[in-house]
This record gives sequence, C-alpha cells and structure tokens, in this order.
Amino acid sequence: MPESDTLGILALEGDLDLYQTPTVKGKMEELIRQQNGRILVDLTKVTYIDSSGLAFFIECLQRIGAYGGKLGLFGLQPTIQHIFEIARLDQVLHIYSDEKAARAAL
Repeated sequence: MPESDTLGILALEGDLDLYQTPTVKGKMEELIRQQNGRILVDLTKVTYIDSSGLAFFIECLQRIGAYGGKLGLFGLQPTIQHIFEIARLDQVLHIYSDEKAARAAL
C-alpha cells in the first residue's frame, strides 16, 4: 500500500506519440516502481498526442490503481484537452487546470 502523501511529478514536453511514448514509459516506470501515492503528470508543454500516448495514460491509470495510488494530469493545452474529450478519457482520468489544483484535489 502506498503512502498517500508521497508525490511524484512527471513533466512531459513536445509530442507524445508512437516514437516518444517508449521514452516516457521509462520515466514513468521509476515513479510506479516507487509506488508513489499520487503521481501527477505535467502536460503544459505537450503539443501533440496520438493513440499510443492515450494508451500510455490508460496503462498508467491501471498500474497505479493496482497498488492503490492515484494519477492526475494537469496543464493540458486546449487541443490536447479536446483529444482527451473526444476519446472520453476526461471521464476516467483526473484532469486539472494546473499543478496547484491537482495537488489540492488528489
């Protein structure tokens, strides 16, 4: 069981696509291995996301949830937010406007 007050933050930038997702998975793996109670992903500098990027977040949600942790995303640009809405992932992922809101809610 994770310590609910432990917090890991992963800041991403650029494209989150088929080519970049493996690198991002490696960075997230460390936070999951540590079983942080809360993991926040900063997407303020992400400019593009494709289906592999969306699948990455679903996998993270499942893996973090398996040990009782929580995943939150924040800082989505309007175009990225729209992609999450079209895929209806805004209904299963915790998405916040900024880091302060994410920290307060999780």
